[in-house]
Amino acid sequence: MTKNQMISTPLIDPRTLGRVLDEVAVMDARTGADAGAVFDAGHLRGAIRVDLEADLSAPGDPAAGGRHPLPGFDVWLERLGDWGITESTPVVIYDAASGGMAAARAWWMLRAVGHDLVAVVDGGWSALVAAGVPIDTEPSSVDAVGPYPSSRSSWPKVDADFVDRIRRDPRWCLVDARAPERYRGHAEPLDPIAGHIPGAKNLFWRSLLGPDGGFMSPRELMRRWDAIRGDVPSDHVICYCGSGVTACHLLLGMEACGLRGAQPYIGSWSEWCRLQPPSSESK
Repeated sequence: MTKNQMISTPLIDPRTLGRVLDEVAVMDARTGADAGAVFDAGHLRGAIRVDLEADLSAPGDPAAGGRHPLPGFDVWLERLGDWGITESTPVVIYDAASGGMAAARAWWMLRAVGHDLVAVVDGGWSALVAAGVPIDTEPSSVDAVGPYPSSRSSWPKVDADFVDRIRRDPRWCLVDARAPERYRGHAEPLDPIAGHIPGAKNLFWRSLLGPDGGFMSPRELMRRWDAIRGDVPSDHVICYCGSGVTACHLLLGMEACGLRGAQPYIGSWSEWCRLQPPSSESK
């Protein structure tokens, strides 16, 4: 099996991963205050622990990048090198939420530097355990290489000003990935103001998953996205959430049904609500 055959789609089935486990770099992106202890208690054989706070984000002002701003572009390239990731390395990422927390974020960050040999485990950790993919408790070791040799020099730029320009433009579609009660402003457990960006539509990220915890079929995903975006092309879709994590899960779902080119607004509601005055339109 060639590397392109291993990673031919943005999602990989756990059983397929089990067959090629020793031929790919695996990242464990499970989140939570006890994520380190959870990783130590059991992870896929050879997996690298990837931390949402320390690896996929950088400290900062929530009003200037949201609660999970991206690390510096060069910092990310160096981190990939520390993990032994080169242009030809097939990468598979899993978490405990079929990509939502925060494997899809890592997937998007790899794609953003030009790395296409990357996939997310469909169904996440529970599906891996059910499939009997080898689990280990020993620390994983990697051979570090130099910084990832990206041909790009910066992150794709979708900021609050860009979102403000396109949010009422019918040629664009702005989509909120949060739960409906947060979108409607009925609840807000994390940010100082409840509501949504005026003009945004709502597609809860978990609604793209079936009862088994994996993504719905490509046909069903396409049906849901067609209902949201109408005639707007996929490269004119911008997704956001609370802090730029589950927004990437929507992008993963789009690519799983062949819709490419959408981008996340990483600052998301956590940045927007600190920059914009409250509006009745946002609820």
